[in-house]
Amino acid sequence: MKTTLTTRTGFRFEVRRARPEDESLVAEFFTHVTSEDLRFRFLGSVKDVSHERLVAMTRSDDPHIHNFLAFSTDGMLIAVATLAADPADRRAEVAICIREDRKHLGVGWEFLSYIARYADDHGIETIESIESRENRAAIELERDMGFAVATDPDDPTLVLVRRKLSATLPG
Repeated sequence: MKTTLTTRTGFRFEVRRARPEDESLVAEFFTHVTSEDLRFRFLGSVKDVSHERLVAMTRSDDPHIHNFLAFSTDGMLIAVATLAADPADRRAEVAICIREDRKHLGVGWEFLSYIARYADDHGIETIESIESRENRAAIELERDMGFAVATDPDDPTLVLVRRKLSATLPG
């Protein structure tokens, strides 16, 4: 099932769940992501996304892990996201990565809003993300969406952004 989203800039894209046959498509997607965004997404130096990571982003037998793909209307994969919930499905971590040439169109805001609504619809109470302190754009977007930002107590180079979900999500 696909959902069509429209950003504030008028950019339209479709979101659907990832499938095993998407692995090569996701691998190709990551060749269009900056090295800085790869570092932000995986919180470390990554030159190539491993087969194991690609498998984790396209398949899951775990009912608490939800992988999403976003496509432009011409079929190009423009963003990937993972929502990984705890065993009780009360708290979930979200991670999003956007193709370099599709940034600044509002995709991040709309995709995160979609995932937050999805999480809320599935009874998840809180979503959070671990961000590099250097990832100012993501932190600012999350702050604008009502996420609280706190320094990671175990690593001062990271911040934890967290938002309680409810029926009144932004956007």
